[in-house]
Amino acid sequence: MKNKLFIPALAIIFASLVFTACQKGDLLSNPNVAAENSTVPASLILNHITSTLQRGEDPIIADVWKHNQNIVSNYQYYFGLNFYNWSNTGHTYDIVRYCNKMEEQAFKQYNNKTNAYYALSKFFKAHSFVWLSERVGDIPMYQAGDPNVLQPAYDSQKEVFKNALNLLDTANNILGALISTANANTKLDAAGDIYALSYSQWQKVINTYKLRVLISLSKRADDNADLNVKAQFAAIIANPAKYPIMTSNSDNMQYVYNSAYNQYPINRAGYVPYGYAANPSKTLIDLLTVNQDPRLFAFAVPAPAQLAAGKAVGDFSAYIGSDVNLSQATLSNNSTAGQYSFLNWNRYFSSAAGANCEPYIFLGYPEMCFNIAEAANRGWVTGINAVDWYLKGINASMGVYKLTQGQTFTIGNLDGTKPNMGSTTIDIAGFLAQPGVVYAGDNATGLNQILTQKYVAFFSNSGYQAFYNQRRTGVPAFAQGGIGIGTPNNLIPVRWLYPQDEINYNNANYTSAVTAQYGGSDNVNAKMWLIK
Repeated sequence: MKNKLFIPALAIIFASLVFTACQKGDLLSNPNVAAENSTVPASLILNHITSTLQRGEDPIIADVWKHNQNIVSNYQYYFGLNFYNWSNTGHTYDIVRYCNKMEEQAFKQYNNKTNAYYALSKFFKAHSFVWLSERVGDIPMYQAGDPNVLQPAYDSQKEVFKNALNLLDTANNILGALISTANANTKLDAAGDIYALSYSQWQKVINTYKLRVLISLSKRADDNADLNVKAQFAAIIANPAKYPIMTSNSDNMQYVYNSAYNQYPINRAGYVPYGYAANPSKTLIDLLTVNQDPRLFAFAVPAPAQLAAGKAVGDFSAYIGSDVNLSQATLSNNSTAGQYSFLNWNRYFSSAAGANCEPYIFLGYPEMCFNIAEAANRGWVTGINAVDWYLKGINASMGVYKLTQGQTFTIGNLDGTKPNMGSTTIDIAGFLAQPGVVYAGDNATGLNQILTQKYVAFFSNSGYQAFYNQRRTGVPAFAQGGIGIGTPNNLIPVRWLYPQDEINYNNANYTSAVTAQYGGSDNVNAKMWLIK
């Protein structure tokens, strides 16, 4: 992948896209700013879009691990509070603006609207609109990014998703027409693409992302015939020539860390000496221990009190999750007493380059497998078996964490002072044979198994997808109701408040949208169309 980002250079060049250099009286034109009609390499704008996209997905920094109930903070100074007291969300309109500029520059350079940059622009626009809509509901979309419309009208969430699906179709069609035997495995843009994907891999990303969007519409699949949710999903599965999708983890859209430019987020935030300030959550740990899931050893280390009581490092019962419902003072006391497991220091804290941990997956093959399994379980597609994709998803997830059958796995302690406390043998086959893991069939129990395994596979990746899937399906059951949640009713909210910029500068349209959706109250507990 391209690890060194060119954002400073872009900041200089992109100024030409916003301000026109001028000469008036004794004032001289800035030699570092190009004229408005200058050509800016599309790859430079692509670099900015991809890096901006990634910064918004960082685990830990964005509290996403906590809100997905992967970890629980026991010490505010280093890992913050565990509260779900959400307020105004950020937005993604800056990405939409850069997409417009990338299209403009790509047209200048290629004299057509059928080049790869146009295709990627459609994908990033679709992602940006869906990203914001999943957080708040209705948003400005059709008029968004138009410099002549300072107060864009809001579009319904249904229209947002409908248009996003159309944008993804356009992106797929453009790339499909460009791909040949000669370029299929060639990096689409070695200079601007930090994900380092080839032409064919980007097309797979686009269609794999479309499967994610479609499965997120499961609650609306039967009462919005014009969206054709089931038919669109089935069409992708039935026609891999037109709609290629990921075939392995090698196709993952992922961000590889290094010590120079892309440090692992925990290390970049200065948390390295303080791995004891957070614990894996009870929500996650209980799902792993009940089925003797070997991913437990990749994620966590045993609770010190359990080891002191004589349990072995490979004993699943030695791993205890932290309960987000508890006050942070209680969590701190319990952690100090060694009652909880801690994050795997060897994996997540030992290297600023993230050398021992998994890359950050923005969109991955394991999730896609579970999405297909879910669709098959729900009867959306024919000719495939849900169990096959369920098992593919589990095995792909094991691969992400570099776990193999029979592997000897070394387990350390909570702060890295004893990196080898002992070892255990990875038994994937034994896990797959557990009664709670053996697929129960295309029924409610089988669906629960698929969704549970998808949740586990989301650990430390894919942004808020674990939360969105839980919000949509109720699986797994998230801990809530206790003082640690921090909301007035100690329940987890289902949405964010609208961006403050919308409230300040587009108030009339904002007020109208809130009235239409939520009875006039921008309420974090009000359900949007997507999840009603």
